[in-house]
Amino acid sequence: MKLLALRRLFRIQRVIVRYRLDDLLLALPLPWGLRLLLRLLPWRWLPRRTLEMPRGERLRRSLEELGPVFIKFGQILSTRRDLLPGDIADELARLQDRVPPFPAAQAIALIEQQLGAPLARLFTRFDPQPLASASVAQVHAAQLKSGEDVVVKVVRPGLEPVIRQDMAWLFLLARLAERLSRDARRLRPVEVVSDYQKTILDELDLLREAANATQLRRNFEGSTLLYVPQVYWDWCRPQVMVMERIYGIPVTDLAALRDQGTDLRKLAERGVEIFFTQVFRDSFFHADMHPGNVFVSTRTPHDPQYIGIDCGIIGSLTAEDQDYLARNLLAFFKRDYRKVAQLHIDSGWVPPDTPLNDFEAAIRTVCEPIFEKPLKDISFGQVLLRLFQTARRFNMEVQPQLVLLQKTLLNIEGLGRQLYPDLDLWVTAKPFLERWMRERISPLRLLRNLHQQAEQVPQLTRKAERALERIAQGGAQPAAKRHPWPERLLGAVLLLGAASLGVHPDPQTWPAWSMLAGGLYLILRR
Repeated sequence: MKLLALRRLFRIQRVIVRYRLDDLLLALPLPWGLRLLLRLLPWRWLPRRTLEMPRGERLRRSLEELGPVFIKFGQILSTRRDLLPGDIADELARLQDRVPPFPAAQAIALIEQQLGAPLARLFTRFDPQPLASASVAQVHAAQLKSGEDVVVKVVRPGLEPVIRQDMAWLFLLARLAERLSRDARRLRPVEVVSDYQKTILDELDLLREAANATQLRRNFEGSTLLYVPQVYWDWCRPQVMVMERIYGIPVTDLAALRDQGTDLRKLAERGVEIFFTQVFRDSFFHADMHPGNVFVSTRTPHDPQYIGIDCGIIGSLTAEDQDYLARNLLAFFKRDYRKVAQLHIDSGWVPPDTPLNDFEAAIRTVCEPIFEKPLKDISFGQVLLRLFQTARRFNMEVQPQLVLLQKTLLNIEGLGRQLYPDLDLWVTAKPFLERWMRERISPLRLLRNLHQQAEQVPQLTRKAERALERIAQGGAQPAAKRHPWPERLLGAVLLLGAASLGVHPDPQTWPAWSMLAGGLYLILRR
């Protein structure tokens, strides 16, 4: 294993030398010790031919040559335009998932090994020529014995050892960066690499992707917005997945979409609606919505429907992140910069000692010039990026759970503007967010959440009773002889707590509602 890791390291080194990546590092404001180390690298003393490629192209080509881990890492890095020069970010955005296919014989052998039967017994027809080939897997067209047209997705053989070796080296570089640079510590590279490792290893498990696809299909069952192909679970294994074959138009084929009379404006607006529905209604969003994974149905061009495939990367947010994100966006729409600044502090996205007035002024400086332009000329994704750049001055830490969200939002915006350049993303998004916030404080939602909180009260009460008994009786008196005063006292304390916090129909006051319910339960129980 160590020998393989060393071989991999030498290959990485060869790519670094070939594309002069050490020159890119020396162009950065690195600590003097690291700069000296780079200057002393042996190959820098050897004659080298001149490369005419721009630095961004050199970086992109090196990542493509190094394989799936580096390709996907470059794709994720390309979404952090607040951290990268524009020319490098533009080149990284060109990274493609398409790679040369592996031999059909290997794919067939793996399918037969995973499904435990010869190919002829599994399928009526199987096309050895892959429909598509990506960095992690490739897909083949087939037909089940029952007559359904399907696609068979197969993981590339031997990927996991290479991925784990590459991740080990990425962790080493991330830890080194944290030691050498204060800015790097703010960016939390080890945590970002850790999240990335989980994401790419999850992609190797096609049972997880099948489960994601099934859940996403269930979330949009009967919807005219998005169709997700059916998964055939009887033919799914960790390295093989069989699902319904879809027939649609690639979303980037604008000529074909126009030829069939597709309402491109509605199509673009529905892309935005799908994104916000997944993020805020379901907290379960497709986080790999590059054009290769998006098709458009041919059935109802006047009422267009998306088709989504490849659910290997799924993102989600906690209820707290959902709430803070929605409030930030709505405050931004209303030009309430003070609230945007306060929400960043409350959420922990910037340090608690951040000067509120200074932070508000910095956000206003970024946003006000934008609002002087027509809304259709404003890039929503770029606005978010500029806000992140401003927050960087105030030591805003990277939020790894939001990296996938930002990547997906930029993909959706870019896709929407390609389909319909006059797309007004703000006008499309704002009503959805306002409706979502209203529903969060609707009487029905309040009652449902109060009921969920109340269901936990008896369990919390039993724990509190046992604790108070031990305090009041020193642990000597048996539980059967306890007096009722401890629970009455606890109930009174909970009621006082609820009164001090204030109980009103706001999502942030659930602790007060919980205290109120618990206090009444303890005082009134017999």
